[in-house]
Amino acid sequence: MKIGCPKEVKPQEFRVGMTPAAAVEAIGRGHTVLIQSGAGEGAGFADDDYAAAGARIVPDAAAVFGEAELIVKVKEPQPAERRMLARGQILFTYLHLAPDPDQTRDLLDSGVTAIAYETVTDARGGLPLLAPMSEVAGRLAPQVGSWALQKANGGRGVLMGGVPGVRPANVVVIGGGVVGTAAARVAVGMGANVTVMDRSVPRLSYLDDIFMGRLTTQFASAAATAEAIRTADLVIGAVLIPGAAAPKLISRDQLSTMPQGAVLVDVAIDQGGCFQTSRATTHQDPIYEVDGIVHYCVANMPGAVARTSTQALGNVTLPHLLALADKGWHRALSDDAHLRAGLSVHDGRLTSPPVGEALGIEAVTPETALST
Repeated sequence: MKIGCPKEVKPQEFRVGMTPAAAVEAIGRGHTVLIQSGAGEGAGFADDDYAAAGARIVPDAAAVFGEAELIVKVKEPQPAERRMLARGQILFTYLHLAPDPDQTRDLLDSGVTAIAYETVTDARGGLPLLAPMSEVAGRLAPQVGSWALQKANGGRGVLMGGVPGVRPANVVVIGGGVVGTAAARVAVGMGANVTVMDRSVPRLSYLDDIFMGRLTTQFASAAATAEAIRTADLVIGAVLIPGAAAPKLISRDQLSTMPQGAVLVDVAIDQGGCFQTSRATTHQDPIYEVDGIVHYCVANMPGAVARTSTQALGNVTLPHLLALADKGWHRALSDDAHLRAGLSVHDGRLTSPPVGEALGIEAVTPETALST
């Protein structure tokens, strides 16, 4: 199979969909790998690294999309990229379709088979292709929140760890999954006063055990959330409903109850954001203010640490990439129910019921798409 990896074009997206090590693996199995010139530069991989692996360097994205049977990316295809997709191609990348009707319609019109990293599952019920980026984003969230809290950036001027005689920052993490746990770990390490909120009591018990009393856990009822944010210096939104739009946990009216200069970091922005006032930003212009509250809503947070993120993502996507190349999409998905869970669009049909519900589009199950 011809596997193509274009350069990412989303603003300040420095990751790349395929590492030289992955190219070695694919080429060793008899596949052809096409890499757009400069695709890996942001992550520290030169064209020469890919050429040494046996990949063919092509001059532009048109050459990749025009020849490749399997397109491997990091972020959802942008409008110019979607115009280059062709019926029958396989697209393997993050999609986040639920809050993005334009992308969904374009993929349906293109006729591609699109498999979303973020909904591929594993035997434990986890999301293994989302988990490493969730880890990265979670660990970044207190760092960027600390930066946004600085007075020069519009924040309250509060130091995360405080100093002797002055209290540390109050950090509220809403969501105790992979993102929330990673965020809590870093925030605790920075010396902040951390509260993690979740609706799963077993998860809260787990967090209480692993952190051994170094943070507070609280059930995330609407009333408890409203109370917690009243004294929060930093709120990190870390909720996820696989494949669906994120629920709105803090309304605009509630911003007035928060301390002026407090910071919201919305890690769920890829899925539409979990704060009513959230809108996607970029690394170039990451923050904005609403009613005196600073919002950090960068839609590709892991892109800030592109080399680490690319290597971590490549580790988990490679087995599925090789299965798709070795077997073709139909057999690969037929053989693996977990990879099949990632099928979002096939031949003009939406194959993700949660996305269909979010966008009001009729959807069939992946199993139906395979059978027909």
